[in-house]
Amino acid sequence: MKNQLVLSFFLDSLLRIGIVGIFIFSSNVSAQNLKIGHINSGELVALMPETKKAEDSLKRFAEGLETQVQAMLSELKIKYADFQSKSKEWTESLREYKTKEIQDLQANIDNFQQRAQQDISKRKEDLLGPVIKKAEDVVKVIAKEGNYDYIFDTTNGGVLHAKESENLLELAKKKLKIQ
Repeated sequence: MKNQLVLSFFLDSLLRIGIVGIFIFSSNVSAQNLKIGHINSGELVALMPETKKAEDSLKRFAEGLETQVQAMLSELKIKYADFQSKSKEWTESLREYKTKEIQDLQANIDNFQQRAQQDISKRKEDLLGPVIKKAEDVVKVIAKEGNYDYIFDTTNGGVLHAKESENLLELAKKKLKIQ
């Protein structure tokens, strides 16, 4: 789960960066002059001590939410058992009231679980975002210090670093007659 959590978040982040590697070699720069490196960014992030702290914090947060859900489910189970055992003795209006009460509690549990998933996702972004940024920044420093033209990410095949180059979008638009 740890690697999957880190990798999924890191991959999502990297998709925003993505440059297709094939276009690199279509530029005017000779491939002989290029300095290219690669790194498994998912592995780098997984190895960072901050990742373990973030994942531990996220795990505690998720466990706290799960405890709340379990308490709500216990309450639902008690109300349902009470309904099953006593409903024959109740008036029709009391049965309707208790039925609605159980339905409302189930709806509240469902809503809580949905919000909890959103909260967990947000917390994951908040905790791992700075870790991923730190990893991205160190790759940029390495690229600059090592004078790399391109650094590929072996996790997903994306490009983590690319030197300034000519943007070919306008040329492609002209060829395709797109305004």
